[in-house]
Amino acid sequence: MKGLKRNVGVMAIFVIAFAPLFTSAQQKEKKRKHEFYFSWGYNKEWYTHSNLHISQPALGNDFTFENIKGYDHPGWDGQLFTKAISIPQYNYRIGYFINEKKGLAIEVNFDHTKFLFADNQISHVKGTVNGKPFDGNVLFKENDAPGADSSSYYFLNNGANFLLFNIVKRWHFFSNKKETIKIDALAKVGIGPVIPHVENKFFNQPPNDEHFQLGGWNVGVEGAIRATFFNYVYLEYTNKLDYARYSGLRIYDGTAKQAFGTYEMILNLGITFPVGKKMQ
Repeated sequence: MKGLKRNVGVMAIFVIAFAPLFTSAQQKEKKRKHEFYFSWGYNKEWYTHSNLHISQPALGNDFTFENIKGYDHPGWDGQLFTKAISIPQYNYRIGYFINEKKGLAIEVNFDHTKFLFADNQISHVKGTVNGKPFDGNVLFKENDAPGADSSSYYFLNNGANFLLFNIVKRWHFFSNKKETIKIDALAKVGIGPVIPHVENKFFNQPPNDEHFQLGGWNVGVEGAIRATFFNYVYLEYTNKLDYARYSGLRIYDGTAKQAFGTYEMILNLGITFPVGKKMQ
């Protein structure tokens, strides 16, 4: 009996002595309730064919370029990292996990995409031109080369610029024992404005005054794979679909409107860190 009491006493002393260490270990394992992240990266786009409507009442113009082809301008076609980081097609993400346990976040999502009306293409134009009905093909070319219907161009080259406010859901797929490598899948959906830089010239008209403007809205969905290293640095690869409608774009003596779909591939490098109270 004395031996039992002695053993119980030793165990009690052991527990009392080492309880703070156990508590500390448990506290280290507890996660924060929230998480903040930021990333920067670059993107490549492919656009659907679209119609571009031109309205210039004072000039007697109300016509549409039908089924036009547009392309992007990555900016690093020749060699990587030869220009300022904000000149190529960049993007950034700023997000906050409001519920880390459920993997729910809100995110500001901006893509500096570029849309250019493909040069030297035959475009079908239908509507009223110079007060007269017109239904035929024109050669859309930026310079006055032989055969061109004067010099014309249409660029959103300093940005078609998609801004989205996203809801984000995250699923944990894999982590090693020390959790120095984590693999997550993310789904995002959002809506927001487009902020294009409008630059154009049609036929024998003067060019417009280049400018940025709020020019419509867009909706987007994306799926991403995120690899996080040492809990703070991550690499994220994303596939994204976006639909944008532009209206009231200011051109020479009038406005333009257009809508197109976009498929994007995006690669971002980011940082993430926990914030808020610890989970119980």
